[in-house]
Amino acid sequence: MYNRIRELRARFNLTQDDLAKMAGVRRETIVFLERGKYNPSLKLAHDIAAVFDCKIEDVFVFGEKPDK
Repeated sequence: MYNRIRELRARFNLTQDDLAKMAGVRRETIVFLERGKYNPSLKLAHDIAAVFDCKIEDVFVFGEKPDK
């Protein structure tokens, strides 16, 4: 699993701290999520997706991260 949190934060012009406050978690949680060191609970995944007004699967992707 990988996520698109960093990409979405950039698109919405949000800092890690901004996203953390909007999702109701600590900034460190966002850092760990972005680095792939932590898998979110379903509630947290939902809350983050809601911040970006998209579906959970648009933020958290199951499978291999595509090469750029």
